[in-house]
Amino acid sequence: MRSRSRSAAVAALFLVTLAVGGCADPADDPRAAGSRTGSPSCPPPEEQRPADLGPCNSYDPEDPADKYAENHGYRREMELTPEERAGAEGTAETLAAELRTFAGKRVTQDELQVAVARVIGVQENEVEVRGEFDKVLKNVLVGGGHGKVCVNGRIDGSGGAGAEVAGRTMDGTCLPGLGGH
Repeated sequence: MRSRSRSAAVAALFLVTLAVGGCADPADDPRAAGSRTGSPSCPPPEEQRPADLGPCNSYDPEDPADKYAENHGYRREMELTPEERAGAEGTAETLAAELRTFAGKRVTQDELQVAVARVIGVQENEVEVRGEFDKVLKNVLVGGGHGKVCVNGRIDGSGGAGAEVAGRTMDGTCLPGLGGH
């Protein structure tokens, strides 16, 4: 009998602790109505700007170009310095030559990843691959790199191949995202 009352007391204490500890002031939630995060939007040019507004975002929620830019911001590349770009040009040339040896051949994705990883100097699982591996390689994109510097290559449908230096995208990939909305 004592074991039951002890279990009941522990359960009651747990529920009270959970109820008291789990309560939070909804006003503390930054998503709550009326809360603001970041800079407010600037008023339209035809309206007078209040003196105490401070910094503001010129984003116009009604402008389709601003909506498109915001929705595709993840695709933007990080800026590369001329030195970063020049430092990877030799790797891009080597990758293009390597991809030309694979163009139009029957190759598995694993074989391609191994070769690209060796050229770029990354692990095989760090090579991004997108494309068709049915019968022969075509319309394939590969990419990988170090830090914000990527070397991306392609094999097109006619068997041509090439590579270029690019900045890593804002979402952290070398190959730009596909989107889909």
